Amino acid sequence: MKEIKVYNVNLPLKVPFETSFGIQYSRNALIIEYSDVYNAYGESVTDDVPGYSYEDNITALHVIKDYLIEILKETLDPSEFVEKAKKIKGHNMAKSAIETMLWDLESKKKGISLKDLIGGEKEKIESGISIGILPMEKLIDTVKKSIDLGYKRIKLKIKPGWDIEVLREIRMNFGDIPLTVDANQAYEGKENKVLELDKFELLMIEQPLAENNMVGLSRIQKKLSTPICLDESIHSVKDAKTMLELDAGRIINLKIGRVGGLKESLEIVNFCGNNKIPLWCGGMLETGIGRAFNVILQSRMEFNMPGDTSPSDRYFEKDIIKKPFTMDKGYIEVPNGNGIGVEPDLEFIKKVGKIIFQQRL
Repeated sequence: MKEIKVYNVNLPLKVPFETSFGIQYSRNALIIEYSDVYNAYGESVTDDVPGYSYEDNITALHVIKDYLIEILKETLDPSEFVEKAKKIKGHNMAKSAIETMLWDLESKKKGISLKDLIGGEKEKIESGISIGILPMEKLIDTVKKSIDLGYKRIKLKIKPGWDIEVLREIRMNFGDIPLTVDANQAYEGKENKVLELDKFELLMIEQPLAENNMVGLSRIQKKLSTPICLDESIHSVKDAKTMLELDAGRIINLKIGRVGGLKESLEIVNFCGNNKIPLWCGGMLETGIGRAFNVILQSRMEFNMPGDTSPSDRYFEKDIIKKPFTMDKGYIEVPNGNGIGVEPDLEFIKKVGKIIFQQRL
């Protein structure tokens, strides 16, 4: 019997995560489970509040149950699903939740790992850490502990008024560490403030202006020696091509959910590889299910910078998979089992969540 379930699970964060969008205290996730001969899983990277994107858990559930389930009745092939889902405008995160589940299913049907199915080669990936806005003393302590743990790159969330002094303190305390900043679009209308960041010898400045302001991003990139990295601006390979054509950025942060799933992600990966664009993978505080897709995608050789994929215990006291992701000297192993190679802890999922949608196909 083919069946789809959507679980809503809530995991408190060990430390509140503050960005220019606001403060997040928990990961409120939608987990997709397909069951038949094989069980397959996906995760929506939406949350309660439409801050990072216009999508949230309510819109994602609506699109899944009212539109995407009908497409699943027609096909379980991930590529065909993507083509049929194009009739639904936008809602990439909802689409990605189903599409990634179908990739898990496809690789399990073939009896291979998802890593092998997408052409991954790495056995382990470099792990960077994304640190939210914290009081200065706590921030310095967190950076020190992160360096001691072996993280390969330190990323700080910034916003106007929480930037220059912060970077000055970090450089003064830690010297020439691999350091980046992420503005989450907070400097729109304050372009000159971005130029002040150039003196700190950062690896990149991530998404300083609004996602749709490619012209403005191009204008300040030409004035900066520091590369701009685009995150929210990249929803498709077409956007990546626009970035390259306008010189609106020189590095890409790829998030599977933001671009609608693995198929589009792989097109962006290929484009970056062919055009020598530095590439890394961002995160959305995913549980172990969403994290598995991020880790596996980064097994592709085109990912040549440490991403934001930290081990499970960076965020949660207990993850929803039986064998959480761990880090050793700054590296995370890529799962090699069939499909995404992780086993959900269904007993724990039912303890911290509930089924909010269930339907036979």
